[in-house]
Amino acid sequence: MRIGELARLTGVSRRLLRYYEEQGLIVPDRSTNGYRTYDERYVDRVKQIRGLLAAGLPTRIIKQILPCLDKPRSIHFPDATPEMLALLTTERDKLSDRIEMLTRNRNAMTEYLTEVEQHRAPIAPGQLRST
Repeated sequence: MRIGELARLTGVSRRLLRYYEEQGLIVPDRSTNGYRTYDERYVDRVKQIRGLLAAGLPTRIIKQILPCLDKPRSIHFPDATPEMLALLTTERDKLSDRIEMLTRNRNAMTEYLTEVEQHRAPIAPGQLRST
């Protein structure tokens, strides 16, 4: 697929996809006319990148951990310094904390919705509920 199709399927602009390419996060093939071409795996890859960015990870760290998302995995360790490993550990712990908070918030919303639904007055046939 071409860049426009990938943008449409992922909801990410073409400009941002080109930025991901500049950062080494995605590496499209090039057709004979020079157009970028992407296979289907890039749809999930771009969504994973978006999720990691939304979690607060910078692109330089995302580039390090992207091989862990591949099957089969192709992890390389040439620049896995103690500082990088400490940073990744910190970021992982932040993600765990955020997941815990999101889970608590989701559970609270579910409890609220359940209570509201249980205590709502029934709607008579033909009656519209105001919103």
